[in-house]
Amino acid sequence: MTQLEQFLTRAEALLGRLEAFLPPALTEPDWNAGVAFRWRKSGGKNGRGYLQPVGHRSTIALDDLHNIGPQKEQIEQNTRQFVEGKPANNVLLTGARGTGKSSLIKACLNQFSDQGLRLIEVDKDDLGDLADIVDLVSKRPERFIIFCDDLSFEEGEGGYKALKVALDGSISAQSDNVLIYATSNRRHLLPERMSDNAGYKHGDDGDLHPGETVEEKISLSERFGLWVTFYPFKQDDYLDIVAHWLGHFGCNAEQIEAAKPDALRWALQRGSRSGRVAWQFAKDHAGRMPK
Repeated sequence: MTQLEQFLTRAEALLGRLEAFLPPALTEPDWNAGVAFRWRKSGGKNGRGYLQPVGHRSTIALDDLHNIGPQKEQIEQNTRQFVEGKPANNVLLTGARGTGKSSLIKACLNQFSDQGLRLIEVDKDDLGDLADIVDLVSKRPERFIIFCDDLSFEEGEGGYKALKVALDGSISAQSDNVLIYATSNRRHLLPERMSDNAGYKHGDDGDLHPGETVEEKISLSERFGLWVTFYPFKQDDYLDIVAHWLGHFGCNAEQIEAAKPDALRWALQRGSRSGRVAWQFAKDHAGRMPK
């Protein structure tokens, strides 16, 4: 064997070992396997991402969501525009916990999936892969909502900048068939501290101007074209949601009326009159009813 042949043999062996550490090529999923997908990583945090079809998705419908009429109207209209190929906005849903933010997005998927709407759920830790996800779906005929649930960031987290760039900061435009819908309990997605107020300045005209820290915290949420805020439910609203879900589980009007005191005690124990708490109570109460 000549020196050149020895060199080439060693080079091939070295390349073979290196390939074991490289992520596999990005492959498309079976698009007919479902209408909802999750972005997953193979081989740990640094592995290559792929879309995993969701086998058992939520069946919640828009009619199941009560006492959030204005919010439901805004999200449904924006999603309809998107599905019809009209201009539509990225959406940030913020506010009280358990009031239907995530459920509203899932209900929109069920409403419009027959018209080509698809959902891709992405964890906060994987937001750095947004560019790969958009490239993967950009040439598809379907319309894709990238869904980031319960989103919030701490100072310096990498996903913050990745999302910022994906929304409105890259040299490449966002694909026409992709929108980002995110839910959060924080209006600006970052913790707000008393020290942030120290950066405010008074202008010569008496106006108050935010400092750089505040401007940076506002800049991400500002990139969402549509802000939708959810508020805590009043007692009557909570009981209305309880009645809906008890009826869903087969309780009659008399049983629903008799359950109100228990429903209020349930909410008091949990310190919340949210739609989530109403759903949890209805499941527990209906499950205890004799057949």
